[in-house]
Amino acid sequence: MKNVGLFFLAVAVFCAYFFRDPERNTVFSDDEIACPADGTVLSIKTEDDPNSVVVRIFLSIFDVHVQRSTVNGKIGEIFYNKGTFLFADHPDANKNERNLIQIFKNGDPSYFAHVEQITGAIARRIESWRHTGMDVKIGERIGLVRFGSQVAVYLPKEKVRVIVKEGQKVQGGITVLALWK
Repeated sequence: MKNVGLFFLAVAVFCAYFFRDPERNTVFSDDEIACPADGTVLSIKTEDDPNSVVVRIFLSIFDVHVQRSTVNGKIGEIFYNKGTFLFADHPDANKNERNLIQIFKNGDPSYFAHVEQITGAIARRIESWRHTGMDVKIGERIGLVRFGSQVAVYLPKEKVRVIVKEGQKVQGGITVLALWK
């Protein structure tokens, strides 16, 4: 019976650790784009849209899983897509269940820094805490993906200079992801 109690205590401690949500009051300049999530940069490349660059970040179970706004702006549409449930660091994880939150810098659609929340193979839970038309501040909490997951940021290729590197550890609301040109 003692082992069962220790097991449940360990699970409770892990969940408290996993769902932590630290305060982050970093100040960004107007030309900076904030990283939306804690984790490791998986890739930086052009994918389906030749006018966008996509930065993919893998969140391990040890990373904070709260996503934050990339810029001061306005929430556009939010698109939810059912999908597969591959591990979040798999090359085809962009086909997993996901939620794309459009964020337009100062409401201008030509200056976007969209955040896509992507589930992993285990938990499959996405929460978006913002709605279309809402104003957001850079670094403000916008959602959560539970347990192992991935976050992608879509940026206008000709208007930004990505400064993070593949393999780099980043922190949401602290690390500068890119700069507006």
